[in-house]
Amino acid sequence: MSTEHEELSQSSETEEEAAGSPVLRAIGWMSVGITLAAIGIFVSRELRSRYRFNHRTPYDFYDHAGESEFGVGV
Repeated sequence: MSTEHEELSQSSETEEEAAGSPVLRAIGWMSVGITLAAIGIFVSRELRSRYRFNHRTPYDFYDHAGESEFGVGV
């Protein structure tokens, strides 16, 4: 009977150690969330810049021409 009690207490201790601290689990999930948000922001910025680059108009080439000879209608 005493060996069964020792086995049960040992198995419950290992389960508690495997579960980890709730604070560490919360920090882990927060870091995963922040990482996914950063990746999403980066990917959406790249997709938007590629979309804008592929949908240029001829006037976009001369947008910052200023008073030089390279302007539309010269």
